[in-house]
Amino acid sequence: MLGLYVTVPVACFRKGLAREYLETEPLPPPATCYGFLLSLVGETDRRRHIGARVAPVLISKPATSVVLRTVWRVKKTPLGSSGNTRPDYQQLLTGVELVIWLDSTEEADDGLEQRVRETLANPATISRFGGLSLGESTHLVDEVSLVTSPQTRLADRSGRAFLRAERGRLTLPVWVDHVGSAGTRYVTGDLVETSALTMPLLASMPTISPDY
Repeated sequence: MLGLYVTVPVACFRKGLAREYLETEPLPPPATCYGFLLSLVGETDRRRHIGARVAPVLISKPATSVVLRTVWRVKKTPLGSSGNTRPDYQQLLTGVELVIWLDSTEEADDGLEQRVRETLANPATISRFGGLSLGESTHLVDEVSLVTSPQTRLADRSGRAFLRAERGRLTLPVWVDHVGSAGTRYVTGDLVETSALTMPLLASMPTISPDY
Protein backbone atom coordinates (compact mmCIF):
# COMPACT_ATOMS: atom_id res chain seq x y z
CA MET A 1 0.00 0.00 0.00
CA LEU A 2 1.20 3.51 -0.73
CA GLY A 3 -0.04 6.97 0.11
CA LEU A 4 0.10 10.04 -2.07
CA TYR A 5 0.01 13.60 -0.83
CA VAL A 6 -1.97 15.65 -3.37
CA THR A 7 -2.90 19.33 -3.42
CA VAL A 8 -5.44 20.99 -5.73
CA PRO A 9 -5.89 24.78 -5.47
CA VAL A 10 -9.45 24.82 -6.89
CA ALA A 11 -11.69 21.81 -7.44
CA CYS A 12 -15.24 20.55 -7.78
CA PHE A 13 -16.06 16.88 -7.26
CA ARG A 14 -19.46 17.13 -8.83
CA LYS A 15 -22.29 15.05 -7.43
CA GLY A 16 -23.43 12.67 -10.12
CA LEU A 17 -27.13 13.46 -9.78
CA ALA A 18 -26.74 17.24 -9.46
CA ARG A 19 -28.42 19.04 -12.34
CA GLU A 20 -29.50 22.66 -11.90
CA TYR A 21 -27.13 23.44 -9.03
CA LEU A 22 -23.76 21.74 -9.41
CA GLU A 23 -22.94 20.65 -5.89
CA THR A 24 -19.61 19.18 -4.92
CA GLU A 25 -18.86 16.16 -2.79
CA PRO A 26 -16.71 16.98 0.25
CA LEU A 27 -13.81 14.97 -1.18
CA PRO A 28 -13.04 13.19 -4.46
CA PRO A 29 -14.86 9.85 -4.89
CA PRO A 30 -12.73 6.71 -5.36
CA ALA A 31 -13.59 6.68 -9.08
CA THR A 32 -12.28 10.24 -9.44
CA CYS A 33 -9.06 9.37 -7.61
CA TYR A 34 -8.67 6.31 -9.85
CA GLY A 35 -8.97 8.46 -12.98
CA PHE A 36 -6.35 10.83 -11.58
CA LEU A 37 -3.97 7.92 -10.91
CA LEU A 38 -4.44 6.52 -14.42
CA SER A 39 -3.65 9.94 -15.86
CA LEU A 40 -0.59 10.23 -13.62
CA VAL A 41 0.94 7.03 -15.01
CA GLY A 42 -0.20 7.68 -18.59
CA GLU A 43 -2.70 4.80 -18.77
CA THR A 44 -5.57 5.30 -21.26
CA ASP A 45 -7.32 1.93 -20.73
CA ARG A 46 -9.47 2.57 -17.68
CA ARG A 47 -10.17 -1.14 -17.21
CA ARG A 48 -6.47 -1.94 -16.89
CA HIS A 49 -6.37 -1.69 -13.10
CA ILE A 50 -9.80 -2.90 -12.06
CA GLY A 51 -9.45 -4.36 -8.59
CA ALA A 52 -7.27 -1.59 -7.21
CA ARG A 53 -8.38 -0.24 -3.86
CA VAL A 54 -8.48 3.52 -3.35
CA ALA A 55 -9.28 5.51 -0.22
CA PRO A 56 -9.13 9.34 -0.17
CA VAL A 57 -8.43 11.27 3.04
CA LEU A 58 -9.22 14.98 3.12
CA ILE A 59 -6.70 16.66 5.45
CA SER A 60 -7.58 20.30 4.84
CA LYS A 61 -10.75 22.31 5.36
CA PRO A 62 -11.39 23.79 1.92
CA ALA A 63 -13.37 26.99 1.62
CA THR A 64 -16.58 26.61 -0.38
CA SER A 65 -17.68 29.23 -2.88
CA VAL A 66 -20.24 29.43 -5.68
CA VAL A 67 -19.67 30.66 -9.20
CA LEU A 68 -21.96 31.21 -12.18
CA ARG A 69 -20.60 29.41 -15.21
CA THR A 70 -21.62 28.17 -18.63
CA VAL A 71 -22.64 24.51 -18.68
CA TRP A 72 -23.29 22.28 -21.67
CA ARG A 73 -26.72 20.68 -21.97
CA VAL A 74 -26.92 18.83 -25.26
CA LYS A 75 -30.49 19.24 -26.50
CA LYS A 76 -29.97 19.36 -30.26
CA THR A 77 -27.36 18.88 -32.96
CA PRO A 78 -24.89 20.10 -33.97
CA LEU A 79 -23.21 20.16 -30.56
CA GLY A 80 -22.17 23.78 -31.01
CA SER A 81 -25.78 25.02 -31.24
CA SER A 82 -26.53 27.98 -29.01
CA GLY A 83 -29.35 26.14 -27.25
CA ASN A 84 -26.92 23.61 -25.82
CA THR A 85 -25.40 25.96 -23.27
CA ARG A 86 -26.91 27.65 -20.26
CA PRO A 87 -25.67 29.39 -17.10
CA ASP A 88 -25.69 27.36 -13.90
CA TYR A 89 -24.30 27.77 -10.41
CA GLN A 90 -21.42 25.57 -9.34
CA GLN A 91 -19.80 24.99 -5.97
CA LEU A 92 -16.01 25.17 -5.79
CA LEU A 93 -13.59 24.03 -3.12
CA THR A 94 -10.45 26.09 -2.55
CA GLY A 95 -7.33 24.69 -0.91
CA VAL A 96 -7.83 20.94 -1.21
CA GLU A 97 -5.17 18.77 0.46
CA LEU A 98 -5.47 15.00 0.33
CA VAL A 99 -3.78 11.77 1.12
CA ILE A 100 -4.85 9.10 -1.34
CA TRP A 101 -4.18 5.52 -0.25
CA LEU A 102 -3.73 2.97 -3.02
CA ASP A 103 -3.42 -0.81 -2.78
CA SER A 104 -2.93 -3.29 -5.63
CA THR A 105 -2.88 -6.54 -3.66
CA GLU A 106 -5.85 -7.86 -5.64
CA GLU A 107 -4.46 -6.87 -9.02
CA ALA A 108 -2.22 -8.93 -11.26
CA ASP A 109 1.49 -8.18 -11.68
CA ASP A 110 2.44 -4.67 -12.71
CA GLY A 111 -0.33 -3.22 -10.58
CA LEU A 112 -1.20 0.44 -10.39
CA GLU A 113 0.62 0.82 -7.08
CA GLN A 114 3.95 -0.18 -8.60
CA ARG A 115 3.39 2.00 -11.66
CA VAL A 116 2.72 5.04 -9.49
CA ARG A 117 5.96 4.38 -7.56
CA GLU A 118 7.92 4.14 -10.80
CA THR A 119 6.27 7.27 -12.19
CA LEU A 120 7.23 9.39 -9.20
CA ALA A 121 10.74 7.95 -9.10
CA ASN A 122 11.38 8.47 -12.82
CA PRO A 123 8.80 10.88 -14.26
CA ALA A 124 10.82 11.40 -17.45
CA THR A 125 10.14 7.79 -18.45
CA ILE A 126 6.36 8.24 -18.52
CA SER A 127 4.45 9.04 -21.69
CA ARG A 128 1.28 10.96 -20.92
CA PHE A 129 -0.65 13.96 -22.23
CA GLY A 130 -2.71 16.85 -20.90
CA GLY A 131 -2.57 18.66 -17.60
CA LEU A 132 -2.82 16.51 -14.49
CA SER A 133 -6.16 17.24 -12.88
CA LEU A 134 -8.40 15.89 -10.15
CA GLY A 135 -12.08 16.21 -10.99
CA GLU A 136 -12.71 18.46 -13.96
CA SER A 137 -9.93 18.91 -16.51
CA THR A 138 -9.48 22.57 -15.56
CA HIS A 139 -8.92 21.74 -11.89
CA LEU A 140 -5.20 21.15 -12.09
CA VAL A 141 -3.12 19.40 -9.45
CA ASP A 142 -0.40 21.47 -7.82
CA GLU A 143 1.63 18.79 -6.03
CA VAL A 144 1.94 15.01 -5.92
CA SER A 145 4.42 13.25 -3.65
CA LEU A 146 4.76 9.94 -1.87
CA VAL A 147 3.77 9.80 1.76
CA THR A 148 6.62 8.37 3.76
CA SER A 149 6.60 7.69 7.45
CA PRO A 150 7.62 9.60 9.41
CA GLN A 151 7.03 12.63 7.20
CA THR A 152 7.42 15.81 9.19
CA ARG A 153 4.90 18.03 7.51
CA LEU A 154 2.13 15.44 7.81
CA ALA A 155 3.05 13.99 11.19
CA ASP A 156 0.57 16.12 13.10
CA ARG A 157 -2.11 16.29 10.44
CA SER A 158 -5.45 14.51 10.60
CA GLY A 159 -8.41 14.33 8.31
CA ARG A 160 -11.51 12.50 7.20
CA ALA A 161 -11.19 9.28 5.21
CA PHE A 162 -13.93 7.78 3.07
CA LEU A 163 -14.08 4.15 4.18
CA ARG A 164 -16.57 1.44 3.37
CA ALA A 165 -19.45 0.80 5.73
CA GLU A 166 -22.46 -1.34 4.91
CA ARG A 167 -24.84 1.20 6.40
CA GLY A 168 -22.73 4.26 5.73
CA ARG A 169 -24.14 7.75 5.34
CA LEU A 170 -22.30 8.65 2.15
CA THR A 171 -22.54 6.99 -1.28
CA LEU A 172 -19.75 7.60 -3.79
CA PRO A 173 -18.98 6.08 -7.20
CA VAL A 174 -16.25 3.50 -7.74
CA TRP A 175 -17.01 3.24 -11.47
CA VAL A 176 -18.56 5.88 -13.69
CA ASP A 177 -20.60 5.28 -16.84
CA HIS A 178 -19.62 8.26 -18.99
CA VAL A 179 -22.33 7.61 -21.60
CA GLY A 180 -25.33 7.31 -19.33
CA SER A 181 -25.70 6.47 -15.67
CA ALA A 182 -26.90 2.87 -15.85
CA GLY A 183 -23.37 1.47 -15.58
CA THR A 184 -22.22 3.70 -12.71
CA ARG A 185 -21.46 1.74 -9.54
CA TYR A 186 -21.38 3.04 -5.98
CA VAL A 187 -20.24 2.01 -2.52
CA THR A 188 -21.58 3.23 0.76
CA GLY A 189 -19.28 4.44 3.48
CA ASP A 190 -18.60 6.97 6.18
CA LEU A 191 -16.19 9.85 6.63
CA VAL A 192 -13.95 8.63 9.44
CA GLU A 193 -11.59 10.82 11.46
CA THR A 194 -8.03 9.54 11.12
CA SER A 195 -4.40 10.56 11.16
CA ALA A 196 -2.97 11.58 7.79
CA LEU A 197 -0.30 8.89 8.07
CA THR A 198 -2.49 6.01 9.27
CA MET A 199 -2.99 3.37 6.61
CA PRO A 200 -6.61 2.23 6.40
CA LEU A 201 -7.58 -1.41 6.80
CA LEU A 202 -7.59 -3.13 3.44
CA ALA A 203 -11.16 -4.38 3.81
CA SER A 204 -12.40 -0.86 4.44
CA MET A 205 -10.94 0.55 1.22
CA PRO A 206 -13.34 0.84 -1.75
CA THR A 207 -12.51 -1.40 -4.71
CA ILE A 208 -12.52 -0.02 -8.24
CA SER A 209 -14.94 -2.23 -10.14
CA PRO A 210 -17.78 -2.01 -12.70
CA ASP A 211 -19.38 -5.16 -11.26
CA TYR A 212 -20.85 -4.14 -7.92
